[in-house]
Amino acid sequence: MPETDPAAPTVPFVDYPLIDLSADPFTLFDAWMHDAEKTEPCDPNAMVLATATADGRPSARIVLLKGHDHRGFVFYTNMFSRKGRELEANPCAALLFHWKSLRRQIRIEGDITPVSSDEADAYFASRSRMSQLGAIASDQSRPLADRDIFEQRLKNAEQEYGSGPIPRPQNWSGYRVSPQHFEFWQERPYRLHDRAIWEHHGNGWDVTRLYP
Repeated sequence: MPETDPAAPTVPFVDYPLIDLSADPFTLFDAWMHDAEKTEPCDPNAMVLATATADGRPSARIVLLKGHDHRGFVFYTNMFSRKGRELEANPCAALLFHWKSLRRQIRIEGDITPVSSDEADAYFASRSRMSQLGAIASDQSRPLADRDIFEQRLKNAEQEYGSGPIPRPQNWSGYRVSPQHFEFWQERPYRLHDRAIWEHHGNGWDVTRLYP
């Protein structure tokens, strides 16, 4: 992150108290997300999702957090997409939330498990109709020779389902990241940032403040 320039007309520095090491990491995440929902102009639930191939080659992209609780953090995708294939080969992931308006970020690392069919069905049913049709029409991450092909597939799906219910495709579902590691980061002037990590150990968490 760049150093804070007090003269620059950017997001003002907020003199936060130090990160509370006695906090439950899920509760602290909820508090920071609540703050972000009030200040971020677009998609406070956007997060970087990093995956890796079986031999450890990483890739990253932005996805949206669609649910979270003490079991973990949930996102949805086509299971045959690049991230889906990598998660099949290497079922662990890292997440990064960065809220520029707050000068905060949270890193999360953990194992991946699929959500239940009932969870996936319920979320799919909550999506807009066009998003449902898009999930059926798109071979996500696969080569597309011409955009018109995709547009035609979308029209075909519209005709097939008409005004009736649209079933969730079997290759479209969700994944849950079960955290083993949290890092909370708050910007402070001159790169004197505040950082703290929660590492899962047995039935609890080991907590450590880090040098900037």
